[in-house]
Amino acid sequence: MADTPSTGAQPRYELYYWPGLPGRGEFIRLILEEAGADYVDVARLPEAQGGGAQAVVRMLRQSPGPVAPLAPPILKVGEWVLSQTTLICSWLGERLGQVPEDELARLHARQLQLTVADLVMEAHDTHHPVAVQRYYEEQKPQALLRAESFREERMPKFVDYLERVLQGNPAAPGQHLIGTGFTYVELSVFHLLEGLAYAFPRAWQRLSPRWPGLQGLRQRVAERPRIAAYLRSERRQAFNLHDVFRHYPELDDPQ
Repeated sequence: MADTPSTGAQPRYELYYWPGLPGRGEFIRLILEEAGADYVDVARLPEAQGGGAQAVVRMLRQSPGPVAPLAPPILKVGEWVLSQTTLICSWLGERLGQVPEDELARLHARQLQLTVADLVMEAHDTHHPVAVQRYYEEQKPQALLRAESFREERMPKFVDYLERVLQGNPAAPGQHLIGTGFTYVELSVFHLLEGLAYAFPRAWQRLSPRWPGLQGLRQRVAERPRIAAYLRSERRQAFNLHDVFRHYPELDDPQ
């Protein structure tokens, strides 16, 4: 088995994710950006430099790791190859000092990260409720029903929970999700809220007043110096209709 990547001289992190969309890769980018880590978004490089979508395909087919990844995002660090968004986020967050060192706090961070991943999947399934490989237009009637359930039941249930966790944190109520300091989970919640506001702007306008703590957290994350610089840069890719979060007006609240 390959040795653990050294935490002394930090190696370059290689992120493999489909170019042209934030997707699930954005959760990882935010952690790396906040840490000021040396990383390359491989598929965004020119094809002549080994980039493009084919870079992701090559990694999926020819992964040097002992356990091949099923799908991106994929993170390569030295000889290590990791996949699955929550696994990468928790490993990076712990490695880069974005979570307390005690075991229970780290477990709670993973718990919240998995909760974020559950809601991301449900948001995706509003526009692809039948089959991922079919076009949205082929499943639009089912999508209309799924999106209504998501707006009225599922999204409020999950985001109410996150608001409750934030406000109920005994160490820093309303300020941090875990303990007294910033964690990688707050970056993930930030991107989750950004995605929901983009995909369902009318529903978000209607519901967001019930989440004042999370609105404050979203603003504080956006103002962190490295994150603010990233959000202004060309490295940040815009949400679009090929992404996990998609804005179809007919799936939002009725006008």
